[in-house]
Amino acid sequence: MNMKKIIMGSIVAALLVGTVPAAFGQEVVEGIVAIVNDDIITLSEYRAQFEMAASQLRAQQMPQEQYGQQYALLKKEFLNSMITETLLLQKAKELGLNVQEQMKGMIEKIKKDNNMASDADLRRAIEGQGMSYDNWLKQYEEGMMRQGVLYTEVERAIVLEDSEVVQYYKKNPAEFTTSTEYKLNAVYIASESRSAEAIEALKAAVDAKLKSGASFADTAAELSDPPMKEAKGDLGTFKAGELEAALESPLERLKAGEKTGWINNKSGWYLLQLVEKKDSFLRPFEDARKEVEEKIFNEKRSVKGEAYLKTLRERSFVKIVNPDPLGLSK
Repeated sequence: MNMKKIIMGSIVAALLVGTVPAAFGQEVVEGIVAIVNDDIITLSEYRAQFEMAASQLRAQQMPQEQYGQQYALLKKEFLNSMITETLLLQKAKELGLNVQEQMKGMIEKIKKDNNMASDADLRRAIEGQGMSYDNWLKQYEEGMMRQGVLYTEVERAIVLEDSEVVQYYKKNPAEFTTSTEYKLNAVYIASESRSAEAIEALKAAVDAKLKSGASFADTAAELSDPPMKEAKGDLGTFKAGELEAALESPLERLKAGEKTGWINNKSGWYLLQLVEKKDSFLRPFEDARKEVEEKIFNEKRSVKGEAYLKTLRERSFVKIVNPDPLGLSK
């Protein structure tokens, strides 16, 4: 009898009685979430990995609405993600992939980037974050093995033709056009807690000082409200579309060194000076070529990778025993 069928029969039998056979005839009661060829995904494995992913999501400290959307997506896709990772790891073992040299290089890079003198320093750093060093190594190794499968089975076969690179560049000029860029100085007058008369008097004082020949920086340092006061009027550099329309629109007619009139927005009044303007332009093909190639390659990798994973799953035995392991959909 085929060994794979024997192993599969044992797993299914264990599933029916709710236990997994252990060494020396012992039985360990463990919930089974899914069967993936000769492997199983247990409830404890699912719970541990889901909590780790959820913890990483919480650590991003995103707005509550966005967090809710991301958490809902995590709940929906997590089991399928675990199944895919299991299939890729099985394929890596089938292909006999060995990533030990890559692992050594990765560890040396991490130590160098973090000024660590030895493996012991790295171990202490990992364990200091509450992680098992051996588990951390195992996860990295398995991740590299999965990447190795995708490289071997998908990426290595991708070919880019010069003609399609040129055509992509010609058909998508907006992707390779730099935006107009403005470098600005500003005097800012906060409207909160000021009467209309006080605001007009302060604006007039600024205008008079500039007209007398004072520099914009000195004027801002003396008469502007924070934060422009401390910055001596240096507002920074902005690309077209990054500023409020009311602030950006007057800039289009200015030359370097010229000022706008006073502009009112929700927080107060701004007087802007255009220090430098860089007009938008289409980057030359040779300058953009590498970026074009990366875009085409990534698109092909996404399509071919998705097709490969679909085929890999179709050719495998996958049985989802518990589609909602933690009752998260309730």
